[in-house]
Amino acid sequence: MNAPWTPGRAATTREPFAAFVCDEATAEALRPITVEMGWAPEKVNKGGLRNAVQTLSVSASPNILFVDLSESGDPLNDINALAEVCEPGTVVIAAGQVNDVRLYRDLVASGIQDYLLKPLNPDVMREAFTSAHAMLNAPKTVEAGPDRPHCAVAVIGARGGVGASTLATSLAWLLSEKNARATALLDLDVHFGTGALALDLEPGRGLTDAIENPSRIDGLFIERAMVRASERLAVLSAEAPIHSPVVTDGSAFFQLQEEMRGAFECTVIDLPRNMLVQHPHLVADVQTAVLTVEFTLAAARDAIRILSWFKSNAPQTRVIVVANRVQPAAQLEISRKDFEGSIERAVDYVIPYDAKLTAQAAKLGKPIADAGKGSKTVLPLIELATDIVEANDTATEDAATGKKPKGTATGGSLLGKLSGLTAKFPGKTAKK
Repeated sequence: MNAPWTPGRAATTREPFAAFVCDEATAEALRPITVEMGWAPEKVNKGGLRNAVQTLSVSASPNILFVDLSESGDPLNDINALAEVCEPGTVVIAAGQVNDVRLYRDLVASGIQDYLLKPLNPDVMREAFTSAHAMLNAPKTVEAGPDRPHCAVAVIGARGGVGASTLATSLAWLLSEKNARATALLDLDVHFGTGALALDLEPGRGLTDAIENPSRIDGLFIERAMVRASERLAVLSAEAPIHSPVVTDGSAFFQLQEEMRGAFECTVIDLPRNMLVQHPHLVADVQTAVLTVEFTLAAARDAIRILSWFKSNAPQTRVIVVANRVQPAAQLEISRKDFEGSIERAVDYVIPYDAKLTAQAAKLGKPIADAGKGSKTVLPLIELATDIVEANDTATEDAATGKKPKGTATGGSLLGKLSGLTAKFPGKTAKK
């Protein structure tokens, strides 16, 4: 049976067995067999398939699941509904009153292990459960994969409107498609997030549910809350009502990151800059922060402050400065050279602005990196994604040799760093 999303699921505690039957006679026939198999007889529940779907939608699936289809009007479609809430690896045995070879074949093809006819024969049940147990314990053929550390990236806009969310979406897409990493995109702008919108998806209630009930967050919750964008990319976003303020201490966001670390190879966090102050622990385990800027006086001021914040609060995090939506030199408020002089470090990547590509990507419901393959705007994005992956894969070696990560944030006097710019632009005043 398949769950909605399983990129490399985190381990959850699962019961060995559960049954959902329609009548007491079936329950009485089943309980002695469950005791023989070493399972708890109280795991035999009433309610049939409908109760099974309702129960498993909010709890972990057992290793072996027995469901009674006697009250089902359309067994095949109902089994498919069960598959939507059933975790991978669960062995399903069904029972019913319809003696039809075609139905049996269709049910087996849909993913169940066996279909038993009622009234149930004890010997047949023993054989079915023994086969199911043997299947669970059989050696699994798993393709050996590389042992890679988890890659956590936070994308932060120095100012609103610099395109940090657009950059985060494209980066997540590139990590999943070009670098073949199972990737989660976590959009923490709860009211106005565009992570799902940029991928033409409905955000669902997963993020708001997590904030309201942090205790529910586990591997199973991640599987069901994430919205799948492709084979390797899943999104957790929200469009919470603007009349409902978010009241949280940040524990839900941190717990989400913890679970994603176990379920995905990469996590891209679209992190609003105000959260750095409110919830600094969110970047505790982030290896790379992508600070998105534009060549303006205001962005220079705020970039200095954010870089200084990282130096004081997250010195372990590598900071990459990306200038986004860059216009031709004649249209810039500040030149690249003056900007770099003010923040006392180089801008690592410059992404040219392409209005036509941006509009086309929005119409198609695709990230810019997907819609503009081969574009001059996309090439720096590909280089950025490759840089992040390569740096993450060599992080252990760098730590062992004592090599200092690139992109370390620098502090200093805000007014001092802006003094040169205010001299060049006397009409603009930098406020502390």
